[in-house]
Amino acid sequence: MKDVELKLISELVKNSRRSDRELARVLKVSQPTVSRMIKKLKGEGVIKEYTMIPDFLELGYKIMALTFCSLKEPNLGKKEEIIAATWTGLSGEPSQKIIMFERGLGLESTGVIVSLHEDYSSYAEFMGRLKEYPFLDMSSSRSFLISLEDKVHIRPLTFSLLANHVLQMKEKKE
Repeated sequence: MKDVELKLISELVKNSRRSDRELARVLKVSQPTVSRMIKKLKGEGVIKEYTMIPDFLELGYKIMALTFCSLKEPNLGKKEEIIAATWTGLSGEPSQKIIMFERGLGLESTGVIVSLHEDYSSYAEFMGRLKEYPFLDMSSSRSFLISLEDKVHIRPLTFSLLANHVLQMKEKKE
C-alpha cells in the first residue's frame, strides 16, 4: 500500500466526516486523487465502513464486559448459526448488548464477547442467558468488567489512537 493511501486511511479513521477537498489539503494531493483513492480502497475492502465511537456512559451503559468463553467443537463450523443466535438472541429479540464476538485463542478460551450493560444486574442476567447458547461452554468462562463511570481512563479506545497506530506500523516496517 502506498504511503499516501495509509495517510488517507489514518485521516479517515480520525474523522471520516471530512470532505475529499479537506483531505486533499491535508495530504497535499488533488481532490480527484483523494476521491479515486477512496473508491479504490472501498473496492479492495480496505475501507469497510464510516462510523464514530459514542460515549457509552452518556448512552446509559455503566459496564463494558470482556467475557472469555469456549465454543463447543462440533458447532465451530456452523458460523451462520452462531451469527444468527448472537444477533437475535435465543428468544428472537435483538442481542444489542454484544458489540463484538470473535473466535480466537488465549486464557484457556476459544472465544471472546465484548458487551455493554446498564448495571451489574443487567450484566448478571446477560451471563445467565449466555449459558443457554448451545454452542458456548460457559463452565470456565471469565469476565473482565470495566466501569465506564470510572473517572480515570488510562488509554480508552479512540479512533485517533488507532489512526496513529496504523501510521506507526508502516514506519516500523521501513
